Amino acid sequence: GYRVSLQGNFFGRNHTYMTFPEYNPRKHIKLDPPLNIQSNATASKCQIWWSVSNVPWYLAEILQYELQYKEYSMSWEVALNRTLPSSLPQVEIEATELRSGIAYAARVRCKVSENENSYHSQWSEWSQTTVFQRADIPKVSEKILNTKTMQFLFIPLSFGTLLYLFWNCKLSSRYCCFLTLGQKASPALTFPHQPLSFSPSIVCTMGILR
Repeated sequence: GYRVSLQGNFFGRNHTYMTFPEYNPRKHIKLDPPLNIQSNATASKCQIWWSVSNVPWYLAEILQYELQYKEYSMSWEVALNRTLPSSLPQVEIEATELRSGIAYAARVRCKVSENENSYHSQWSEWSQTTVFQRADIPKVSEKILNTKTMQFLFIPLSFGTLLYLFWNCKLSSRYCCFLTLGQKASPALTFPHQPLSFSPSIVCTMGILR
């Protein structure tokens, strides 16, 4: 460790003031904010990535990041915060967390992970922002979805319609009209009344099925 002291000249006399009897730089780290933050939004998710500078490799592997994002027109005071579980300089936001047609702004900051005992740091300043907007679902996909939906509905609807027609015909009126071509009615059917003849070649008989 180190011993940090403050010296000053007050009223013509030199004075030494002890500020930190034992100062350990590993326990007082503040990193530079992440750089080059970028984003790419699609209809299903938004990918955000960035880089860090002036960070030794042994610290880069134990960094912790915090993401903050909001609607572009809103204040940062109402932004959503997410502490990332990985030390990788990237994150994904699901499209379900974003409103369609709304622009968003995001930024990140970093520090040494709180799970490390050898180092301790405070959060860096926030990075520059990146602006993104969720892409709309392509119209082609919507048409395909509607087509598949109609295919699934066509079979049960058709079956239901046929079943309804069959059942309706079965329970229909018991009165029928038979039209027979020829000089006489069919010998297989007998009725209590004499057939009505309208022409030499067409005989129309009416009766009640029993």
